[in-house]
Amino acid sequence: MKRIYLDHGATTPVDKEVTKTMLPYFTEKYGNVSSLHSFGREAMEAIDKAREHIAKLINAEPKEIIFTSGGTEADNMAIKEIAFNNREKGNHIITSKIEHPAVENTCKFLEKMGFKITYLAVDKEGFVSTEELEKTITKETILVSIMHANNEIGTIQPIEEIGKTCKENNIYFHTDTVQTVGKVPIDVKKMNVDLLSSSAHKLYGPKGVGFLFVREGTKISSLIHGGNHENGLRAGTENVAGIVGFGKACELAMERMNKKTTHLTNLRDKLIKGVLEIEDCWLNGHQTKRLPGNANFSFKYIEGESLLMYLDEKGIAASTGSACSTKELKPSHVLTAIGLKPEEAHGSLRLTLGKDNTEEEVDYVLKVLPEIVEKLRKMSPLAKNK
Repeated sequence: MKRIYLDHGATTPVDKEVTKTMLPYFTEKYGNVSSLHSFGREAMEAIDKAREHIAKLINAEPKEIIFTSGGTEADNMAIKEIAFNNREKGNHIITSKIEHPAVENTCKFLEKMGFKITYLAVDKEGFVSTEELEKTITKETILVSIMHANNEIGTIQPIEEIGKTCKENNIYFHTDTVQTVGKVPIDVKKMNVDLLSSSAHKLYGPKGVGFLFVREGTKISSLIHGGNHENGLRAGTENVAGIVGFGKACELAMERMNKKTTHLTNLRDKLIKGVLEIEDCWLNGHQTKRLPGNANFSFKYIEGESLLMYLDEKGIAASTGSACSTKELKPSHVLTAIGLKPEEAHGSLRLTLGKDNTEEEVDYVLKVLPEIVEKLRKMSPLAKNK
């Protein structure tokens, strides 16, 4: 049976060119970056090159890129370190109700530490209102953290407007770009971003490596204590092979972005049009202001988990929401935040396309999915009682 992977929002396969670039750093060029001999210098040069590729992708300076173990660590570092290093200015942080758990739970931790957190509501399409943001800002506000695009519903936020508001009010602005780096254009200067976090494995790079962009002059310190790695801002021996892979993934993303975006958008739009022909089904998020490869639907009278299992039997890999929380039984906080009832949120399906998906695969999904939905509804007591 052919397998079709439509869960690129959870993770992506490592690109063959990325793997090829990484391999020597496991077996031949295995030096520690901190070592003064040729092996160490070789590793340092490789990391510097990767840093340059990443900086170029987001229009930053290489010295503003700090390597981490992934997006979660980068989010934690950005939010906690701004909070603890700027406490004399204030203790108020603004975020949204649809953030990834890496941001949401970091903010909840800070609440326990005495910080005041405002969770901005979003509209039915998942957008944060810049007007509401402005109303929420106080003299105590030190940080705003709003994700670039939502990992579940794909809505792309007006980051440039939010950044402008933060700059005008002299407030640090952090954005989580795990879902957008290499997929949509990012310019940290134009977007007025002070801190930006991302991860390699959503970008056809390896797992276990991420980065945090920290604008020069931003008041921050190390989250992890130990050696003086990453200019004293992230202790721990660098994951050279992973960082090299991340750099290559960013280089490839920059080369391929326009072509890949067109391909994904065409497949996404075909998928959305076909799925919406199913009765009692709707799209979550904005129709067009969304990630090129993201489509999130809700189906009345069925459970998303059952839908996933039946799709899996047909060789289709999908998800019901964030891969970081799909084992939880409670409804998605993102879907309830945009106004869905718990039972509607439980009937969600996220299909996230990748660069290697084809039109034929989308056709297969559009053939199989309506049959599965019909079968599940025949078994559903909710459908029988409608």
